[in-house]
Amino acid sequence: MRTPLIAGLVALTATPVLAGGIERNPQSMAILFERGNYIEFGITHARPRVTGELFAAGGPASGNIARSFTTGSLALKTDINENLSFALILDQPFGADTLYPLGSPLGGASGKIDNTTLTGVMRYKFDGGFSAHAGLRSSWTSGRVSLPGYRMSTNTDQAFGYLVGVAYDMPEIALRVALTYNSKIKHGFNSLEEVQVAPGVFAPFNTTFNTTIPQSVNLEFQTGVAEGTLLFGSVRWVNWKDFSIEPPVYQTNPATPPLVAYQKNSVTYTLGIGRRFTENWAGSLSLSHDTGNGNPTSNLGPTGKRNSIGLGVSYTMDAMTVSAGLQYSRIGSATTNIGSRFGGNSAIGGGIRIGYRF
Repeated sequence: MRTPLIAGLVALTATPVLAGGIERNPQSMAILFERGNYIEFGITHARPRVTGELFAAGGPASGNIARSFTTGSLALKTDINENLSFALILDQPFGADTLYPLGSPLGGASGKIDNTTLTGVMRYKFDGGFSAHAGLRSSWTSGRVSLPGYRMSTNTDQAFGYLVGVAYDMPEIALRVALTYNSKIKHGFNSLEEVQVAPGVFAPFNTTFNTTIPQSVNLEFQTGVAEGTLLFGSVRWVNWKDFSIEPPVYQTNPATPPLVAYQKNSVTYTLGIGRRFTENWAGSLSLSHDTGNGNPTSNLGPTGKRNSIGLGVSYTMDAMTVSAGLQYSRIGSATTNIGSRFGGNSAIGGGIRIGYRF
């Protein structure tokens, strides 16, 4: 079975526009299984729409509080020898960008999280199709928040984590199952908190606090089901209950809910099919369900469960493959810490990847 046309397409259409917590990228290890030496560049743009009723059902409209975002990735995979290979991945797996539009009672309230991650991972192939992989991650994260009477911003903190995994591969039938554990990454931030003491006057406080990028487990699988046809999917669990943002001045009153916290861990299920139509063209269709993070949610991330459909197409000529994908998501309802209710929302996103074998 020939599957190179489908491989990049699978990764693209399986990438969520939005998932649990602040996740934007599922940290797939698919590049480790590319044939030979391979380099890939990708870019994704998403336009979520998150609206609701503030303070209670029937309250004033919030307007669309979710801002559009663009993420990029660059990855390189190379064979060291017939058993050992190496991959380097630069991407933006986490992030958030919320802004309550002017005209609503919370107009101007905002929250933003930026993250860039560099991953180095090695894979060793054993006899019989089995392999193991392990690597290190370096994460750079920063954030800022603006609320009525309160502002906070952090430095960009660098912290490290690791990943380990195992896989079974049968290239002759395009079968692969890969299991990867990603460790948590603990960031320690220096922050500037500012509290309003008079109209237009803020008192500054230099503080520190910790935030943990949560641990996760990825199960990725694929198999050929007919000549030129690939069934693929994944199950991803993320420990979002371990993630919170609690600056000390903001949390002076222990009864104050954290700026961001989640009640439940999330699981994202994806299942899809890819089909090679000609020597150059392939397409795919995927469906995803994310279980969400429970209620109440933060006012800076009021989203619930998510159901998505993804479509993709790829074109390969000689050593180059260009893949493009589109995904539409329906976002479930959520209730925030102050009783606001959000529901009936959606997101649409598209992306392109260019891969080259050398």
